[in-house]
Amino acid sequence: MNALFIAAAEESQNPLIPHLDELVIGLIAFVIVFGFLAKKLLPNINKVLEQRREAIEGGIEKAEAAQTEAQSVLEQYKSQLDEARHEAARLRQEAQEQGATLIAEMRAEGQRQREEIIAAGHTQIEADRKAAAQALRQDVGQLATALAGKLVGEALEDNARQSRTIDRFLDELEEKAEAAR
Repeated sequence: MNALFIAAAEESQNPLIPHLDELVIGLIAFVIVFGFLAKKLLPNINKVLEQRREAIEGGIEKAEAAQTEAQSVLEQYKSQLDEARHEAARLRQEAQEQGATLIAEMRAEGQRQREEIIAAGHTQIEADRKAAAQALRQDVGQLATALAGKLVGEALEDNARQSRTIDRFLDELEEKAEAAR
C-alpha cells in the first residue's frame, strides 16, 4: 500500500510544475551561465560590434571623401577639356587665317611672276621683231640692189650709197604702214 500511496502521490503532482530543488538548481545554473556570458562574452561581442561600426563609418567617410575628390577631378578634367577645345578652335582659326594669307601671297607672287614672264616675252618679241626687221632690211636691200642692177644693166657696187638708199626706201615704207594703221 505504501507503494501505491507513493505512486498515487507522484501522480497527483502536475508534470508542468517542476520540483522546488530542480527549480533552485536551474536558477543557480542560469545565473552562473548568464554571469559568465556577461563577463567574458558580452565585452568581446561589444568590442567586435564597435570595431565594425567604426569600420563602416570610416568606410562611409572614405567613400564620401573619394566621391568628393572624384567630383573635383571630374570638374578639373571637364574644365581642361573645355580649355583644350577652345585652344583647338583657336588654332584651327589661326590655321585657316594663315592658309588664306598664304594663298593670297601665293596668288600675288604668281601674278607678279606672270607679269614678269609676259614683260620678258614682250621684250623678247620686240627684240626678235627688230632683228627680223633688220634682217629683212638687209635681204630686201640686197634684192633691190640686185634688181636695180639688172634693170640698169650695171652693178651697183657702192655699199654706202646702197645702204642709204635702201634705208630711206624702207623708212618710207614703214611710215606709210604706220599711217595706214
